[in-house]
Amino acid sequence: MNHVVELRSDTFTLPTPRMLRAAAEARLGDDVYGEDPTVTELEELSAKLLGKEAACLMPSGTMANLAALLTHSPRGGKAIVGAESDIYVYEAGGAAVLGGVVYEPIPTAADGTLPLDAVVEACEVDADDPQFALPSVLSIETPQNRRGGIPLPPAYLAEAAAVARAQGIALHLDGARIFNAALALGVPAADLAAHADTVQFCLSKGLSAPIGSMLAGDARSIATARRIRKMLGGGMRQAGMIAACGIIALNEMVDRLADDHAHAARLAAGLAELPGLRLDPEPPRTNMVFFSVDRDATAHTTASLIDAAHARGVRMAELGRDRIRAVTHSGVTAGDVDRAVTVLAEVLSSAPAAGR
Repeated sequence: MNHVVELRSDTFTLPTPRMLRAAAEARLGDDVYGEDPTVTELEELSAKLLGKEAACLMPSGTMANLAALLTHSPRGGKAIVGAESDIYVYEAGGAAVLGGVVYEPIPTAADGTLPLDAVVEACEVDADDPQFALPSVLSIETPQNRRGGIPLPPAYLAEAAAVARAQGIALHLDGARIFNAALALGVPAADLAAHADTVQFCLSKGLSAPIGSMLAGDARSIATARRIRKMLGGGMRQAGMIAACGIIALNEMVDRLADDHAHAARLAAGLAELPGLRLDPEPPRTNMVFFSVDRDATAHTTASLIDAAHARGVRMAELGRDRIRAVTHSGVTAGDVDRAVTVLAEVLSSAPAAGR
């Protein structure tokens, strides 16, 4: 097979040579004791970039989000989440299973926002009635993955925070790709994090570190989350080897996300010229390109298109019913983008395999 163009996710990024050298040379200690200097450096850098008091290194974004929800909500409390959010769809119901937190999903609008009147309605319960779970935290996501990688504007985040404060609940921001959102909006990441009590972002997606996510917030919340991390099995020992990669990611890989956005725009422009495909949204706002198969213009189905492209070395994934996502990242070049467009054009001009 020719060179593989990997577009399924930016989680397929590989660490840079500088990251690998930094991991090998990192100063180490026992992070559970708070004595790994490289972890401390990463946590201080992360907090500074997001304008928060403190941060904690977590093994994954799922654990970081879970620790945040458990930090803000007692057992039997309610987390208000988007019905299309990654926390609700992809993270195995962890807050409910492990923390006794009730999820209340509300519809996610086409622009990625949660309607704030619906948030208020979800908070309107009788505290004296034992049948109701009391709201404790609102979680929102930017960029909103399943709505097309759309970044939420700072004004909306500020309004959501005001609603949360008025209702007496915390605001958690799932900012797995917050630096992509900041780039798309032309603002510092700290502006997007400013109104949230806690913020999660991933080091292992577009920033290309091999593992890790950060949870940032006020010192008290992060101290609680650190204890929850231990409870969940996320306490790591000589984690400076991981943190060293994260420091390189934050210092060297944030600005290059602009390349990923440019490649996504290039990919979308190419796909827009192919009969049989429909872009949604158009144009892409970050490093994600979403499109669907126009069954009136081609005999291919979503599955047959993905399978045929995969056989030719272009890997994409279905995200949502009959919707394909292609994600650009540090492992994808402009030539790879052009190759993907060529392959999809070839696939669309051929008959699908039987049964697909």
